Amino acid sequence: MMPKFLVLKSAAARLTEIFVYTQRQWGDEQAHHCIDGIFDRFEQIANREVILRPIPAEFEVNGFYTVYEKHYIYWKELLSGQIGIVTILHERMHQMDRFKEDVEK
Repeated sequence: MMPKFLVLKSAAARLTEIFVYTQRQWGDEQAHHCIDGIFDRFEQIANREVILRPIPAEFEVNGFYTVYEKHYIYWKELLSGQIGIVTILHERMHQMDRFKEDVEK
């Protein structure tokens, strides 16, 4: 059985950054809690349990986003029918610049 979602390379790198930052700031337990929550949201996205918010036109990419706590999760539907998690950005990051960096990878 094919997984419902795939974490694309750019999103995997962001997950590592989020984990390391959270671990340094608040410890192992909080870092694991944060990453577990993000993966729970991936499941909700794949199961269509979140509102489909289109990515704003200025990003020039077809796809959707949702918010988990203070992180924006961007995804698109892949040709296989799976959900491709494109990137995860903290609300304080300059969204357009970081998003374009990750989409171009």
